[in-house]
Amino acid sequence: MDPHLLRTFVVVADHRSFSAAARQLGYTQSAVSQHIAALESDLGVPLLHRRPVAPTEAGERLLEHAGPILLRLDAARLDVRQTATPPAGRLGVGATPLAATGRLAGALAAVRRAWPGLDVTVRVDGRQAVAAGFGTGEYALALVDGVVAPSDPLRLLDTGTPGGVPVAEQPLAVLLPERHPLARRAGFSLDDLLDAGWIDADDVAAPLPELRAAARSDGPRASIRYDGTDLAALVALVAAGHGLVVLPASAVPTGADVTLVPLTAPRLVHRTELLRPRNGGSVVDALADAIVGQTG
Repeated sequence: MDPHLLRTFVVVADHRSFSAAARQLGYTQSAVSQHIAALESDLGVPLLHRRPVAPTEAGERLLEHAGPILLRLDAARLDVRQTATPPAGRLGVGATPLAATGRLAGALAAVRRAWPGLDVTVRVDGRQAVAAGFGTGEYALALVDGVVAPSDPLRLLDTGTPGGVPVAEQPLAVLLPERHPLARRAGFSLDDLLDAGWIDADDVAAPLPELRAAARSDGPRASIRYDGTDLAALVALVAAGHGLVVLPASAVPTGADVTLVPLTAPRLVHRTELLRPRNGGSVVDALADAIVGQTG
């Protein structure tokens, strides 16, 4: 399967248009049509309906594979290039909302004192976006967080890079409005809260699919979705009574009209991990070592 043809297919499927895909890719519309025809011939099945443009059932199945395949190819290209030319001068760092803490700020301060001319860009984004950005070289380092059983690795996109280095682990709690009827409980099993309303905020709070996987029943169901990375906005939604979320206790600012009750079962933890390259160079290695060495 030619990766160039696969990339063209993904762009056409995303735009639902051959002409729009051609403009984005810098090809003629005829070339895009030829790419799709060649890919369909290779696989022996139609991948796109033409009028209107939309993936067929086989095309939907291919899209499920395409993202990880293309990401692995980009990650492999980056990994090979870095063996000869470690990045220098500019430094991109990605972090998920709950991983972008004083730990990163303190480490950056130490490294910038040693390299005062260093051009640093820090971007906060969702978990999978940060992992993908690290895999493709957008970020030299990435801090990611997630909710897992104590002995399990974080579930992130497969970028072909080494596993993350654990840098922090904390217990979890359920965030409720301060006047919630259950706010004075000493602790919760997740199964105690199956009928509660939940906020689906998988780029900030514990993702509901992971909580459902860990629960003994069908697990919590969302009553509202928060598609963002601003922790303060999420806390405000909880305070206003729109639903509950699971967070590490240290993440919630003081003074908010919310309360945290420890999550006692299932046994889960909030973990922060550092993604670092095999051959980052002196600046990247120094920042990585400073992040791992921080205590806060």
